[in-house]
Amino acid sequence: MKKLILLVSSVFLSSALYVACGGGEADRATGKRVIILGFDGMDYGLAGELMAEGRMPNFARLAKQGSFAPLGTSIPPQSPVAWSNFITGMDAGGHGIYDFMHRDPLTMVPYFSTSQTHGSTESLKIGKWQIPLSGGTVELLRRGEAFWEVLERNGIETTVMRMPANFPPSGTASRELSGMGTPDLLGTYGTFSYYTTNAFEFDDIKIGGGEVFEVFVEDDSVHAKLHGPDNPFLVEPEPATVDFVVYLDPEEPVVKLVVGTEQRVLKVGEWSDWVPMQFDFIPTQSVPGMCRFYLKEVRPELELYVTPINLDPMSPAMPISTPDSYAAELAMATGRFYTQGMAEDTNALTGGVFTVADFIAQAKIAGDENIEQYKYVLDQFDDGLLFYYFGNLDQSSHMLWRPMDPEHPSYDPEVDAPYADVIKQLYETMDGVLGYTLEHMGEDTLLIAMSDHGFTSWRRAFHLNTWLRENGYLTAIDPDLEEDPGLLVNVDWSRTRAYGLGINSLYINLEGREAYGIVSPGQRRALTEEISERLLATVDPVVGERAITQVFIAEDAYKDRGYLEIGPDIVIGYADGWRCSNESAMGEVPQEVFTDNDSFWSGDHLIDPEVVPGVLLTNRPLKKPAPKLQDLAAAVLAEFEIEGFPAR
Repeated sequence: MKKLILLVSSVFLSSALYVACGGGEADRATGKRVIILGFDGMDYGLAGELMAEGRMPNFARLAKQGSFAPLGTSIPPQSPVAWSNFITGMDAGGHGIYDFMHRDPLTMVPYFSTSQTHGSTESLKIGKWQIPLSGGTVELLRRGEAFWEVLERNGIETTVMRMPANFPPSGTASRELSGMGTPDLLGTYGTFSYYTTNAFEFDDIKIGGGEVFEVFVEDDSVHAKLHGPDNPFLVEPEPATVDFVVYLDPEEPVVKLVVGTEQRVLKVGEWSDWVPMQFDFIPTQSVPGMCRFYLKEVRPELELYVTPINLDPMSPAMPISTPDSYAAELAMATGRFYTQGMAEDTNALTGGVFTVADFIAQAKIAGDENIEQYKYVLDQFDDGLLFYYFGNLDQSSHMLWRPMDPEHPSYDPEVDAPYADVIKQLYETMDGVLGYTLEHMGEDTLLIAMSDHGFTSWRRAFHLNTWLRENGYLTAIDPDLEEDPGLLVNVDWSRTRAYGLGINSLYINLEGREAYGIVSPGQRRALTEEISERLLATVDPVVGERAITQVFIAEDAYKDRGYLEIGPDIVIGYADGWRCSNESAMGEVPQEVFTDNDSFWSGDHLIDPEVVPGVLLTNRPLKKPAPKLQDLAAAVLAEFEIEGFPAR
């Protein structure tokens, strides 16, 4: 990936911002201590049930001491949107994050909504080589002022750990580590590798977020390559690679892995620790990375899973912390850790590479790393604000909600029943984190535990673009195309008035905005109202119930302004049990409007926000009420006697 080596320069930019914004100033003690624990995806209803059953005693104790209430989420209740609401105190109209995915209306090309990379614009080409003549940058697309910037400006030290929608880190906190939105070394949200002598098993399986490599055993050894980012010094893109060898014990289910100078011995069912490596571009330029290995089988087939190549916190190739040395400090204190923003490998489970047990084991590794790092950070915390994010519950709930829902259309008693208690056990783990905090946070500390949204079962998929086609709003170039490539390439723009891209977003093909727009600005409002009414009346014929319970027209739903024009025209609030299909979210136009959700990804929250509120738990009443996530930052600032946030 050409952009990667160029992003190294932004590490220095991050450091400069840190100094310019006053990070690291000595003796800024205020005597006030506020700790916020962000439990992504903790559901208010389920947490309340477990508290009543005695399975979350620390939550129950704190609720009696302070308060426990639902926390209104965002429109739509997507994590990057919700956390941006919290960070800025504004809705999407003000901070500009509407969905996981946005589109450039001039090119109709989708892009991830929270950050964007800009590579070198000039290079010198010599044969097959090119020399970049300018540096690259990585840009945080979230707009608005973060609440911790206000604290820092008022002399209050802040530590912001793994905050979603904060990559690259803002550079304005005293200490930061980026979280959800931080890519792997390939620049993706996580691309694993799977090495097997039985690759034909995956010939008919569509694996997103991973690659299967066929390998061969010769003389009890396997020679293979780890695939890194594209070499930015080559004119024709070609990934940099690192050789590794797997030596098989001739009798025992054991292998020895050799990666450069690193060696690891693994038994079947074991995970390695983090293995560092260097991807060489040219003799004077390389980029560090790291990965973990999981040995699934040795015989009769070799099966070896490799995590996405993560940025090495000891020397990250992209900016992930403030100051830039802080990531290395954390790694030296508690060991290398997942720097990839969403560490739990949901793709390996949905792609058939992981069993449910494999996924639970991998998710536990990521979760345990996070908790151990939290203990170190909490021990170092003296004064001001500490925010710490835990994402394990969210990703695990997506994959393991079905075992709690025997009514799910894909529920399998043999596969699912043994795991019916896993999510509840994770809630108990989070209760343990709260208990540890209560024991170690010190006196006169305000403790806030919160979540950005709740969870429910996702049973039925709604193919929005297909609905638009059947209702005369979208025309497909080939309506009978069975393998739609997605990305809206099968859309006839000359006869399309509306289209879906992203999970909750619907756009009008607006003249003067979209590249091929045909709807005049004067027709837009009437068309959005017409589509909204028809969506609300849509009934799933199999279930006999409405699939959509709220529809939000952007200019009515969002009160903040500044970035309203980049978002969708309509945001869809699906009913409990329904959600937009993955296919439609990626710009496909499938054949049917409704289908069963047959994926392991069985729990979700990208629906009507009234159905999935988050959690707000405090050890004492807040000075300023916070009924919604968007209000919470102002309430936190009020604890430090700061008013007027956000400034509009």
